[in-house]
This record gives sequence, C-alpha cells and structure tokens, in this order.
Amino acid sequence: MATITTAPASGTTSGRGHVPDADVANHVRTLLANSLPNDRAVERRRAHRYPYPHLIVLTPVMPDGTTQVGPPIVAVGKTLSETGLGFFHPAPLPFRRVIASFEETPGTWLGLLMDLHWCRFTRFGWYESGGRFLQIVPSPLREKG
Repeated sequence: MATITTAPASGTTSGRGHVPDADVANHVRTLLANSLPNDRAVERRRAHRYPYPHLIVLTPVMPDGTTQVGPPIVAVGKTLSETGLGFFHPAPLPFRRVIASFEETPGTWLGLLMDLHWCRFTRFGWYESGGRFLQIVPSPLREKG
C-alpha cells in the first residue's frame, strides 16, 4: 500500500491538520455571529425557539388530520419550539394541514399535526414556512407491523 505525502503548507501544525489563515477565520466568525439571534430584537413569541437543522417529512392531510391528500415532501428544519416549527422547502405548499414526522431514534417516528400559518419566498429560490403544533398523531412513516 502506497502512502502519499505532501509538503506541509505554511499554515499547518504538527499532526493536527491545516490552520486556516486569519482572513478565513475572521469571515467564518462573522458568519457564525450573524447566524445567532440578535439579543436586542424584541421577541413576540412566548415559546423559546431552538435551531433544528434536521430533515422533516411533511405529509399533507385534510382538516380531519388523518386523510392524506398528497405525497409527502421532505423539508429542512430551521427552528423548533414546544409550540411550532419553522422550516425550508423547495416548492410552494398548496395545503394548510400537515403531519410533520420527526425521527426520534432510528426507525421511531413522532407525528405532530400542524397548522401552517405562513410562507415566504427566499431570495435563494426556496420557501420558508412555519406553523403551530395541534396534537400528536400517528406518523405515516411509523413501521408497519
């Protein structure tokens, strides 16, 4: 088996990998600082929101909360609170009620019926939406047994 070696870059440390240059590190710190909530902003919501960068499966349902009315879509979580969820999705959602399925552990799904309240188009071609949780319901993704 051959070992490939390269000359160490000027910004490396012994055995620990590459150290980014100061400009890169400063810009990344700025990105991270700008992604955190602004403490001076007035928060009108009662429930604290937490970052939730995980995939969620949204299954559209009738107002009865159980009758599926379209194929599920995969969304990307943005924020999660005890009362609701904010998320990103690639196309408009033509429905108001969904079952949001969260994978609690591998193969174990939590289903929460949601009422979607808002949607906005982002400047990157995706949509951002959110709504409130209404109740726990069986997830359409639960294992069939």
